[in-house]
Amino acid sequence: MKRAITSDAAAHERVIAIGALAARTGVKVETIRYYEQVGLLPAPERSEGNQRRYGRRHLERLAFIRHARDLGFPVETLRGLLALADRPDMPCDEAHRIAARQLADVRRKIAHLRALEAELDRIAQSCLGGAPVRDCAVIEALAKEQRADSVPLGKRDAGSAC
Repeated sequence: MKRAITSDAAAHERVIAIGALAARTGVKVETIRYYEQVGLLPAPERSEGNQRRYGRRHLERLAFIRHARDLGFPVETLRGLLALADRPDMPCDEAHRIAARQLADVRRKIAHLRALEAELDRIAQSCLGGAPVRDCAVIEALAKEQRADSVPLGKRDAGSAC
């Protein structure tokens, strides 16, 4: 369970500049600023020289954001996950639903990528080279408006010279 930072603890908390935060989390400085702009990351305190000063809560929240983004969660969905994370005593039913939806979306994308792979494999195997481009099976296949999830062209034998 996370404890709230009291004002005394906040005063003793180690603060770091945006560059150090970026280095520790692997998130670009521009992206950190963007997350602040859109409200995913709370605005940090500023130094007398107006430099952003980040604490442990920023580091933890940014790590959460980075991990969620690496898993493909869109910014708006991430906003909902952060709202849930900010209320640790709530039931996790909604977090589960969000994760299940994301998993289903990833599985749909994987299926689409597999169809793309099969189509590209078919196209690549349809030509061994050695012919003029005007007779190239790869160029011919790409010129047709066929989607990866449709029936393969099958006009040429696999591995034939173009």
